[in-house]
Amino acid sequence: MHPTRLALDDDLRHHTPKKFDRTDRTACKTEGTGGRNRAVTMSTIARMAGGIQATVSRALNRREIVSPETLERIQQTIEATGYVPNLVAGALASSKSPMVAAVVPSITNIVYSGLIHHFIDLVRAAGYQTILVEAGFSAEEEEALVTSLISRRPDGILLTGVHHTNRCCSQLLSVGLPVVEIWDLTESPIDICVGVFTRRLARLWRTLPTAAAMPLPQPRWLAKNAPYAAGTPSAQPSRRWGTRRLCKLIVEGPASLERGRAALRVLLERGMQSGVIFGSSDLLAHGILIEAQARGLSVPADFSVIGFGDQDYATATLPPLTTVRVDRSDLGNRAADALLARINNMAPEQRAIDVGFSIITRGTTCSQRN
Repeated sequence: MHPTRLALDDDLRHHTPKKFDRTDRTACKTEGTGGRNRAVTMSTIARMAGGIQATVSRALNRREIVSPETLERIQQTIEATGYVPNLVAGALASSKSPMVAAVVPSITNIVYSGLIHHFIDLVRAAGYQTILVEAGFSAEEEEALVTSLISRRPDGILLTGVHHTNRCCSQLLSVGLPVVEIWDLTESPIDICVGVFTRRLARLWRTLPTAAAMPLPQPRWLAKNAPYAAGTPSAQPSRRWGTRRLCKLIVEGPASLERGRAALRVLLERGMQSGVIFGSSDLLAHGILIEAQARGLSVPADFSVIGFGDQDYATATLPPLTTVRVDRSDLGNRAADALLARINNMAPEQRAIDVGFSIITRGTTCSQRN
């Protein structure tokens, strides 16, 4: 037997753990101050198993140097008491934790939940659990969440987008945590980023069967709820694309059908008569289609509509929705791989990983350039 194992087992060699009735929850209660149940700790497990705390610690963290008999005795006691190890204390001792954190705008939006599912699966396989938090579309809320997460010292953090408050960035840089930013790309990420270069999206209009422009998405905190329109001059154009003017309309709140409908009403009030509307989500684009039908407008005869995300229902809209597809499973997998590599101190070959995109052309864009 391993000599260290002999020493560790000596204190438990002649002890038999107490038997506990798993249906009797009072068996694992100890009375604390004020009549409250005192928490079961590692020392409690050692005492009840008839050993010392160091042996229990090694049984939890270095099972290979503890004999099978001792492991079984400790495990029986843990199961009987419902003890959960204090991972925070362990992380403080080792400067490592079995946790990573992910900050997304919405946990219900398929654009994010689809990729996070794959991200979580991969980091779990590597021994990490994920703390998932929702920041909405507020940079200030993201900053507050990041501050809270950093204080818990996860081994790495996933952020959505590359536009954050100055304080958020400085905090992440000061603690030196591995960080992966997803969806948008930049040549100067906090650590590493995985997504799509938005300047490539800006050139999409050249490949579309329309005469109008495909606009450049703005920073995440704005763009995810921002329909863009290129066509006849509007009241507040932001830039000119060829012979058409491009205007941006920010829709407050999360994407919804009603907000898509409201966006089209505003664009029409501003004088839009033809061109292309790009909704920064399929949901907004679907709402635009509904409002157009309610007003007797024809898509794509009067104007074209493009969504983002290629959600399942995009083929079932009337007409079927042209949209931008980004492989969310690939994005989630590559984000996990990148973060795990940084956690393991592996230098990345590139700091901006472009997963690419494709245009899924359906019935909401014209078949001929005007």
